[in-house]
Amino acid sequence: MINIKNQVVVVTGAAGQLGIAVTRAFLDSGARVVCIDKARNRLQEIFIERSGAAEHLFAVSIDVNDPKSVQGMVDDTIGRFGRLDVLVNTVGGFRAGTPVHETPLETWDFMMTLNARTAFITSQAVLPQMLKQGSGGIIHIAARPGLTGKANMAAYSASKSAVIRLVESMSGEYKELGIRVNCVIPGTLDTPQNRKDMPEADPGRWVKPESLAEVILFLASGAARDIHGAVIPVYGRS
Repeated sequence: MINIKNQVVVVTGAAGQLGIAVTRAFLDSGARVVCIDKARNRLQEIFIERSGAAEHLFAVSIDVNDPKSVQGMVDDTIGRFGRLDVLVNTVGGFRAGTPVHETPLETWDFMMTLNARTAFITSQAVLPQMLKQGSGGIIHIAARPGLTGKANMAAYSASKSAVIRLVESMSGEYKELGIRVNCVIPGTLDTPQNRKDMPEADPGRWVKPESLAEVILFLASGAARDIHGAVIPVYGRS
């Protein structure tokens, strides 16, 4: 049975398309949600009915690539709620389209920073509290090219592969200490941007953010207590 009522859940990238769906899923399930995003106004506009609620925390101006900024958010969360049960890191992005010899170093660094470094920093920040509690869950977002490298997307593939290896390594380190670490691999998400970028595609075959959010909700719950180090595909028909 999925039950996360009153669990303290941190969602990074909460104003993004997936982040919005994930945040709403946890809010609707009774969790205490800490929403992380740089976009203060956007967060408050999206979740206007909840943004003033004492049982939630809408953190702003948090740079998930800055360890001090993330640690400050974690400290605020613990100070307010006394615990931190789940991290769902939805921060990430895509840049590809060129073979390696034509790919700027900036693209490589950007992908590693946005996808892999954020996963490392956010995980590192929440783990001490989870270890203190003897419980916790961490969920990251990977990608199919992280399983097998694809032509013209080496930087993206490598960065998402790093996320998967990080998840597997953390699971090995912490599963005996009460902490579950997993990741999901979505197929093409049905977002306005993807519809714009791929106008000839059939979005009915894609994965809706709300559907992926339900899988993440399950992984965060006690129903997934025996799932460790999993790389879970959620491909839809894409």
